[in-house]
Amino acid sequence: MEQLLQDLEAYLWSFGFIAAAIIIGLFVHYIVFQAVRRIARRRNQVLDKSVLKHLRAPLRLLMPMLAVRISVPAHSLNLPAETVDYLAIVISTFIIISVAWLLIRLTGVLEDIILQRYKIDVADNLEARKIFTQVDIVRKILIFVICIFALAAVLMNFENFRQIGTSLLASAGVAGLIIGFAAQRTIANVLAGFQIALTQPIRIDDVVIVENEWGRIEEITLTYVVVAIWDMRRLVLPISYFIEQPFQNWTRTSADILGTVFLYVDYTVPIDEIRRELARILKESEHWDGKVWRLHTTDAKEHTVEIRALMSAPDSGAAWELRCEVREKMIDFIQKKYPEGLPKFRTEVRNGFLIDSTKSTRLRGGK
Repeated sequence: MEQLLQDLEAYLWSFGFIAAAIIIGLFVHYIVFQAVRRIARRRNQVLDKSVLKHLRAPLRLLMPMLAVRISVPAHSLNLPAETVDYLAIVISTFIIISVAWLLIRLTGVLEDIILQRYKIDVADNLEARKIFTQVDIVRKILIFVICIFALAAVLMNFENFRQIGTSLLASAGVAGLIIGFAAQRTIANVLAGFQIALTQPIRIDDVVIVENEWGRIEEITLTYVVVAIWDMRRLVLPISYFIEQPFQNWTRTSADILGTVFLYVDYTVPIDEIRRELARILKESEHWDGKVWRLHTTDAKEHTVEIRALMSAPDSGAAWELRCEVREKMIDFIQKKYPEGLPKFRTEVRNGFLIDSTKSTRLRGGK
């Protein structure tokens, strides 16, 4: 009974010492981040706010673990050797996890610092989209690498897992080839992700046409890309698609774009009047950027003349609105000013027969 009480006292004293170290670590964490919060309020800088946002949680775990590791050496614990070894493994595991968590959150701090100078919610955001895409993909790659190394470090703490890993490596052989063959598509996608990060055929917020769908690049991961379709659907494609398949990128070099409107009118409509009306409509439109406009007769068909109106806009969204606006107002102008200029089907009566004058073929006998 006396030995049991002595063991219980040793356990209580040791765990009390560990609890004290944890409390000290949490207190130091509280003091440090109170100071950081005051500095952030005074300086109002992105770095200070980002440190508070990203690093507070992982350091709340890391600092107590470091305090335990530093202040509670193995010889100061009156515990059995097996218990001390078990505690050492647990503490080391928590330290590895917290360090990995801290490194992952540090990538968020770096992202905030790099992106603070760029705004993606403006019309001419080409440079910002380029930087956003690079930073986003590189951050995901770093997180992936950190997680792999953290998992390996945790497993190395346990002797049994270390032996299992050694035996698996020694007997990899055919199994390794099978796994490599099965994972070749995933590996290809990861390599495609690296290639896209470097060459950037697409960027975050790029306007693209893929699979006959119009949309914007919403997310780029190591293995897939999410395209936000105009009607709020989401098209998810493997990242290798943008390396292997053709697609349209409307904002590859700049956000501005040319829009076209086709009109089909009768031969009697004066083209110069249509051209002047187009100029007036564009000058009054808030969607036209004032750079380019043209009106050409692009075709002369059997019954109508094809007219193409060309106009520039700051981005694809404005181009869509501008095209709709020009189309509606031009149709309204022709209806009111030149109603006889609407498309017609011409016929003539010759020798008592109704004749299609464009094809000179007999259609219907007359009386």
